Amino acid sequence: MDPRGGLDETRVDVDGVGIFVRRRAGDGVPAVFIHGNPTNSDDWLPFLRAHRGPAIAFDLPGFGRSDRPDPARFDYSMWAYARFTERALAVLGVDRYALVIHDWGAVGLLAALRDPERVERLVAFNHVPFGVGYRWHWIARWFWRRRGAGELFNALTTRAAAGLVLRQARPGWRAMPRAFLDSFWPHWDAGTKRAVLRLYRSAGPEALAAAGEGLERLTCPALLLWAQRDPYIPPVYGRRLAARLPNACLEEVPGAGHWAWLDRPELVARVAAELGGAGADR
Repeated sequence: MDPRGGLDETRVDVDGVGIFVRRRAGDGVPAVFIHGNPTNSDDWLPFLRAHRGPAIAFDLPGFGRSDRPDPARFDYSMWAYARFTERALAVLGVDRYALVIHDWGAVGLLAALRDPERVERLVAFNHVPFGVGYRWHWIARWFWRRRGAGELFNALTTRAAAGLVLRQARPGWRAMPRAFLDSFWPHWDAGTKRAVLRLYRSAGPEALAAAGEGLERLTCPALLLWAQRDPYIPPVYGRRLAARLPNACLEEVPGAGHWAWLDRPELVARVAAELGGAGADR
């Protein structure tokens, strides 16, 4: 239990894959938070503490404290993650929900498109965009999507090197907070490296385009909080997504990089308000 936020931490079995789950019980529609690469549900701790309704965040397979299943059982493609997210919500007893995503948390959007009527609200930070002509950033193009190059890149990445590369994710080439590196680096193991490569290699241009089919069926209110200084997924893609989602509100966030809330902490309260929370953590 997290004494500051009333969060229960547990492990849950989903079709033989153990995942680490943070959860707050309560009445009403839960908010489901899905993290991206290379992080885990720690990304969402400020949001979970700010949100006063029921909430769920879990580490995806291959990331954080969750299992690294054998690829023969789980292929780590974006489609596999979408199916897994759908099954995880079923195991956790989630019917209708609000969805909050960032980066590869977009697999939660893929799951949502399978049954869009269940989604009451979407809040999206800069995430892998489907159906809008996205072109991968340089790390994905030069390394993670290339066989051999990606394996070598991951093998040679040290904590110091990761910290240096991640400086590009913030305006002014600022260092990521130490707590950020402390959160994901201890879990950056062979299983996570494999998951990253397989996930990115499943997402070529044709697959990204196909994944965007049916975006217009997601008619719930959607708040797109798109950082203007994101070198990985720049604002043009937020604009294109907003044009496709029928009930979208796009707010471009100045002075913020890929993990926008690190540069603009007030976004935590903004999301809590959007979800019907009672304000920021105290």
